[in-house]
Amino acid sequence: MLQDFAQPSERIFCALDTTETSRAVELAKSLKGYVGGLKLGLEFYCANGADGFKAVADTGMPIFLDLKFHDIPNTVAGAMRAVMPLAPKILTIHTQGGQEMMRRAAEEAAGQADKLDVEKPWVVGVTLLTSLDDKDLAGMSVEGTTETVVPTLARLAERSGLDGVVCSPKEIELVRSQTGPDFKLVVPGIRPAGSDAGDQKRVMTPADAVSAGASILVIGRPITQASDPVEAAQAIAASL
Repeated sequence: MLQDFAQPSERIFCALDTTETSRAVELAKSLKGYVGGLKLGLEFYCANGADGFKAVADTGMPIFLDLKFHDIPNTVAGAMRAVMPLAPKILTIHTQGGQEMMRRAAEEAAGQADKLDVEKPWVVGVTLLTSLDDKDLAGMSVEGTTETVVPTLARLAERSGLDGVVCSPKEIELVRSQTGPDFKLVVPGIRPAGSDAGDQKRVMTPADAVSAGASILVIGRPITQASDPVEAAQAIAASL
């Protein structure tokens, strides 16, 4: 069965969209106990590397390391080896790297977790970035729509041994209907009612996303840019 969560707040991973380690640590400490974990992305990691990751992880919060690896299979396998000593909770790769790349990434994560005696992270595949829509796909000469491409990539990810995928809220039900009950759906593009969608083109409220079958909700600016981030996180959790 799909993983149960003791508290609704555990489904929320807050995206810390900052390059400042001190700010990330401050947010991590204040949000501990109010969200299930934190997401550190490419911008933060490029600015601060493993030391920045460790500073945030030392707060005791689970970390979603969102680096979206996409390269030849051997290189991605090596990248997985390089980050596994950090023991992140979730790691991302691009499904468009193909089945062999995904398979090697999943196997490397599992093997290194055993070797290092750390918890195996969820390795999840990015299907289509939530900043893309059907018009963008057409501009890239990609046949099909987001509603046909995303489930296809999700099925490929599942066959390749990934733990789940990242998809937009609009594809949750489609992906959930075509993958197994334990397959994880990590969902960005979450905006509480009345929030600015920003650069996200395929959005949904937190409660609707969970009802549709989301496992993890990735929420950034509605929490981090609120006048009271803890209060914002509590309100979102209460809505679930």
